[in-house]
Amino acid sequence: MTKLQAKKSDMPTTILAIESSCDETAVAILRYDGGVAEILSSEISSQIDIHREFGGVVPELASRNHSLHLRPLIEIALKNSGVAIDNIDAIGATAGPGLASSLLVGNSTAKAMAMAIGKPFISINHMEGHLLSPFMNRMTLEPNLALIVSGGHTMLIHMKAFGEYSLLGSTRDDAAGEAYDKVGKMLGLPYPGGPEIEKQACEGSIQAFKFPRSMLNDGLDFSFSGLKTAVLYQLEKLDPKQGQAPTDAIPDLCASFQQAVIEILVTKTMRAATQCGEKTISLSGGVSCNRALRNAMQKSCDEMGYELLISPPEVSTDNAAMIAFVALQRHLRGMQSSFHEDINPNLALV
Repeated sequence: MTKLQAKKSDMPTTILAIESSCDETAVAILRYDGGVAEILSSEISSQIDIHREFGGVVPELASRNHSLHLRPLIEIALKNSGVAIDNIDAIGATAGPGLASSLLVGNSTAKAMAMAIGKPFISINHMEGHLLSPFMNRMTLEPNLALIVSGGHTMLIHMKAFGEYSLLGSTRDDAAGEAYDKVGKMLGLPYPGGPEIEKQACEGSIQAFKFPRSMLNDGLDFSFSGLKTAVLYQLEKLDPKQGQAPTDAIPDLCASFQQAVIEILVTKTMRAATQCGEKTISLSGGVSCNRALRNAMQKSCDEMGYELLISPPEVSTDNAAMIAFVALQRHLRGMQSSFHEDINPNLALV
């Protein structure tokens, strides 16, 4: 169980949250009492094995499996938490961004449950879940410069307070996680590519191949499509006939590619922190699980005298605990959503 320190004491509050924005079905129950919030249950049903044979997420399969697994997962979460459904004070669910067919399953279920028990429904932005996840071990939300890096997004956000966010930079093409997946596919590695590339990179040389650092010295936006293309061209040089990577070259290719991504992410983050004047940097999103990225970011923060807050691994990839955490913040501020509020696959954070 994770303890979350809060600034003040409030009446006991129990939140149930659902996350179904892509291919993870997730349910979490969080209780806030006496200034401390505790994750009572965080359940996730992964679909990686289902989508692996297709090399990526198939929306129809994702939504179908959300429908199959969501109700049993809710029952498991309630049982494991020891909380009866009537004792839930509010229900939150992801409204976007994500796959429309997947979002509909979780969002509609949450509305129906909230309506049935007569409790507030709270619509949550998936990216806000990632944004606040580094604070789940301290509860207090502090001004910071945030890097959210995942399969679908790479964003630099200046967070001044809860709900006060400014977008400083984002990707102009592929997100970092998307580039990992696409390069992994080029190299013949299993889906998802991120963990596989990280594993291979541990055995390779970061200096073996000179890949470009796109837009490294140009503002705060990101671009990873050129890097992905550079890997493709390198494969064609290594194997002009089939464009495939020799097995013994894969670790070096992974290490060199990963080093390029990390250098871009760290350099831009430090630049953004300097520009906005914040001394605290937060790192979240699925790619934040990458140990090489974490180490590089920590090293740079230590050199610059910045505090680094990294999302705990268990709430870095898609999960409902981070959605419950945002729902709690809204509920404590008296905020709730209309049952008529629709999902938005392109929902913007800022």
